[in-house]
Amino acid sequence: MLTTQNVSFCYQDDVVLHDLTFDFGAYPVTGIVGKNGCGKSTLFMNLNGVLRPQKGAVLWQGKPINTSKSGLIEHRQRVTTVFQDPEQQIFYTDIDSDIAFSLRNLGVNEAEITRRVEQAIQLVDAQAFRHQPIQYLSHGQKKRVAIAGALVMEADYLLLDEPTAGLDPSGRQQMIEIIARIASQGKHVVISSHDIDLIYEVCDGVYVLKDGKIMATGAPGDVFSQADMLHDAGLVQPWLVKLHSELGFPLCKTETQLFNALRVSKEAL
Repeated sequence: MLTTQNVSFCYQDDVVLHDLTFDFGAYPVTGIVGKNGCGKSTLFMNLNGVLRPQKGAVLWQGKPINTSKSGLIEHRQRVTTVFQDPEQQIFYTDIDSDIAFSLRNLGVNEAEITRRVEQAIQLVDAQAFRHQPIQYLSHGQKKRVAIAGALVMEADYLLLDEPTAGLDPSGRQQMIEIIARIASQGKHVVISSHDIDLIYEVCDGVYVLKDGKIMATGAPGDVFSQADMLHDAGLVQPWLVKLHSELGFPLCKTETQLFNALRVSKEAL
């Protein structure tokens, strides 16, 4: 399991993370929210070993991660990260070669590479554009290729940094479906995002950060019902929660659930 224990991190004299303890195994999909500068990106870099805490520890299966070269290679096969900008993770002009890049570096045999690439392409629904040159893909399609490149590692945890940033409504909905498919396979997904409605809809648990400290944690419905706390953290309530809080509508996770609930109430009158 991936956890942290009293993690603190600073850049020179600027303390960015303050005594943070997380359990990322508590929920299938965990959301981390906070305004710019709250420490989300720094936290992700500590989780994958790019940065190392000055205090506390990132733990894998209850032990501090091994920060030797071989230890980090092994850790990143268990905990993979997809950055906000897919260009940071795309190295080839054809999709199959790019997705297989990390596996070939690890010396995985070609039959296994083929199996994993096929499975990843199915998971991110990339069949329709699989044979297009990467430079002709849309931003959303490149995000899906980057996610597929992480999924072939068959890691236990997938860290997604702003997965819906730059996506149109259709691409955003596709990303929601991809996250659900990944979680349904028993993988843990950790999402850092400013998209508060996304976090509310897809996450099973959420952490709210402010100035590198945990302000609140728990089920999304409970956390996002705390309007004053969210305001203090520089955030707003998801629109479905606001409808519930302000107008007494049923508290639903999705727009479809809300409309179905309202329809049933109307028919009961």
